[in-house]
Amino acid sequence: MVSLARIDLERASALGMVATPLTITNYADQIEARRGHRQADAVRSVTIGEVIVDTGATTLALSADVVAQLGLDLREEVPIHTAAGPGTARLYRDAVLTFLGREGTFDCLELPAGTRPLLGVIPLEALGLEPDLRHQQLRRLPLEPGETFFTL
Repeated sequence: MVSLARIDLERASALGMVATPLTITNYADQIEARRGHRQADAVRSVTIGEVIVDTGATTLALSADVVAQLGLDLREEVPIHTAAGPGTARLYRDAVLTFLGREGTFDCLELPAGTRPLLGVIPLEALGLEPDLRHQQLRRLPLEPGETFFTL
């Protein structure tokens, strides 16, 4: 994962990769605001201009500085596998992703500060999004009666 996060966007475009803007919000802050314990304008949120869509990554991965800015709560340290081999990373809870009118809450792995964030396959599938490599963008899968990405 870490090696893909360091690819510059020009090279990513040449490889047919997708980079997209993404808004991430602290879910715990949202709950506090709904309950009247926090002002709505005090909910921590970040819009990142270029997140690399990485179907080889499992989940969302954010740099340590973004995790700190959002004030996400640490869940645990977990074993990970990267292009550089095995290691460990901190797993944080309750990052709300908002994209193309869809929203979901996910755990995220911490990357080194300043590293480009990654959007992995679990949030992509849960939000009904898929990469369109030809147009280098994400597209929404259908979500209406008779045609939906949700399956059982």
